[in-house]
Amino acid sequence: MADELRDRKVAILTADGFEEVELTSPRDAIQMAGGITHIVSPKSDVVRAKKGNDWSLDFDVDVPLDRANPDDYNALLLPGGVFNPDKLRVNEQALDFVRAFFEAGKPVAAICHGPQVLINAEVVEGRKMTSVKNISKDLINAGALWEDSAVVVDQGLVTSRTPDDLPDFNEKVIEEFAEGEHAGQHA
Repeated sequence: MADELRDRKVAILTADGFEEVELTSPRDAIQMAGGITHIVSPKSDVVRAKKGNDWSLDFDVDVPLDRANPDDYNALLLPGGVFNPDKLRVNEQALDFVRAFFEAGKPVAAICHGPQVLINAEVVEGRKMTSVKNISKDLINAGALWEDSAVVVDQGLVTSRTPDDLPDFNEKVIEEFAEGEHAGQHA
């Protein structure tokens, strides 16, 4: 698994309040597979994680969102948490960044509450997806074909429910990110 993502660059789009393990676990899997990860954020210095209800670690922002170019990346990861997606889903620059990956057919992965950002980016209609149950109705109302599964893949879009599903999520993230662009992914 050490070379599957060699020379692939992955943007991890996040704001404060992401669930720590939903960033660190897939990031570490991507890096172990040879990928390069950059934390991209509307903030320019650090973003703060949560562990459940408690604030935890600060992570350095590699590229501020206002300087990030989707063309520089092969794939996009959206960690969950409650606060993080809620901040990103109302940030037009973040939504444009997300849409660019779909328009280019690049793989995108989102876990837990992360798909909320995809709803506001208007890229979920007709797609098979999963998420934390709390937002299942939101996805259904936005036109997604929601199912209660550990991980769902639809033309390069990888979604998952909770940290309990991270082993399955990470495996599919590596697989889809290694495959690269998907013809059916275009928005």
